[in-house]
Amino acid sequence: MSHWPTLTVLVFFPVAVCLVMPFLRGDRAVRVFSLTAGVAELLLALPLLSFDLSVAGYQFQEQAEWVPQWGLSYHLGMDGISLLMVLLTVLLLPLCVLCSWSYISRRVTEFHISLMLMTAACIGVFVALDFVLFYIFWEAMLVPMFLLIAVWGGPERRYASLKFFLYALAGSTLLLVAMVAFYLAGGTFSIPELSARNYPFSFQCWTFLAMAFAFAIKVPMFPFHTWLPAAHVEAPTAGSVMLASVLLKMG
Repeated sequence: MSHWPTLTVLVFFPVAVCLVMPFLRGDRAVRVFSLTAGVAELLLALPLLSFDLSVAGYQFQEQAEWVPQWGLSYHLGMDGISLLMVLLTVLLLPLCVLCSWSYISRRVTEFHISLMLMTAACIGVFVALDFVLFYIFWEAMLVPMFLLIAVWGGPERRYASLKFFLYALAGSTLLLVAMVAFYLAGGTFSIPELSARNYPFSFQCWTFLAMAFAFAIKVPMFPFHTWLPAAHVEAPTAGSVMLASVLLKMG
């Protein structure tokens, strides 16, 4: 890892914030603390502005052994696309806190915990360079989004959250199948290593289809788009902001 693990800090700082929130007294204290944490997360992302746009490949890489016998490692990094997605995510976090300031009046602590966890998972998805790590963040991102819709959503929130969950489950299953197939073919979960290898044409075709369908649900593309209108309408404002601006970009 580098001397200052910027990406690790960006991923796990919101998680640390969640551990403190239950001990705060009063909804206003939670809101102020959440806003302060959101601004701090934005400031922690400032070192990313030193990203060298003239250099191809991954930068800010951090790697440590995890389960080496299974080809697993804690590996983070970013390219130019993920840089934009991370900056967008940290910019929207304090804005989401502000737009929910007076709108969310019940279970305020739980709401802000869900918002922070979703932010952490989204950043993790954008910077993970290990397939298992990517999949963990991918699944972790779905849970707080489901809760935001189901608990703080509109009158039809149960229907919208269930539909979101079922579509997400289908996409996650296809992604899991593709991930296992790549491991069996390549013997590693490292995304850079897997992308550099050659595979039989038939293997490329069906793994492409599995991942394409998984990401098509997330975009969402026709005919997998029917979960989106209900989710957008029923989600609270902050949920809709994160859904439209960040979650859909994961496809």
